[in-house]
Amino acid sequence: MTPALPPALPIRNRRVRWKTGRRLMQPVRSARLLVAHRRSPGNDLILATVLAAIAGAANAGGFFALGQYTSHMTGYLSQLADNVALLNLKVIFVSVLAISAFTAGAGFSTVLIHWARSHAGRQQYAWPLVIQGSLLACFAWGGIFSSEVGRLFSLACLCFIMGMQNATITKISGARIRTTHATGMVTDIGIELGRAVYGLALPRSGIHVDAPKLRILLQLVLAFLLGGITGAIGYGQAGFFFSLPLAVILLALGLPGLIRPRARRP
Repeated sequence: MTPALPPALPIRNRRVRWKTGRRLMQPVRSARLLVAHRRSPGNDLILATVLAAIAGAANAGGFFALGQYTSHMTGYLSQLADNVALLNLKVIFVSVLAISAFTAGAGFSTVLIHWARSHAGRQQYAWPLVIQGSLLACFAWGGIFSSEVGRLFSLACLCFIMGMQNATITKISGARIRTTHATGMVTDIGIELGRAVYGLALPRSGIHVDAPKLRILLQLVLAFLLGGITGAIGYGQAGFFFSLPLAVILLALGLPGLIRPRARRP
């Protein structure tokens, strides 16, 4: 008696599994798709999740290596206001430096994307990731700057990188996703939970939770948190050099987009 064959997978599930398996077997092609000029919500979410984890790790690294959170611009603005009132010039300078570097990074990323869109064809999103990876690789050697001026320079570099990254994913996703702005994401989660509670209490109100949006927000916040835990452990053990694996990830995402695929032979 021949054994019964397992039931066939639905066509859609088979296509998804085949597509996922094909991507895993072609990492260069997958990376090129993630930074392609033609976007899809799925690619945006994958890229945003990876960048959120890196942002969390780098943010934790900034605290462990420099004693400063480098993506927390709200904190720097509050710190600036308090110390302007107290006339604490040193803290004022640090706050202004961090905010200026973050802003400059965001501006530079925007200029780079628009330049690449006009001059480098389909590479407008690959270039910012490659430059961020290169800067993080340079930041890995920040431990040689033991003086106060050197540490301030390292702080400015990391804030610049964080600004670049946040602007990059904002431009890629059409301002739908930000990876270093955890305050905004947590606020949006609260809004969706409020909608859910209101909808359950008053079913006839027509107010419902946006479940896909809530899942995306929870995924990004979790990625930022796990990245922060990883960064805290990594920078705590390896110091500045833990920036190297983060740089490798960014370069692995961006470099395939700068390499033109070979034309197929007829």
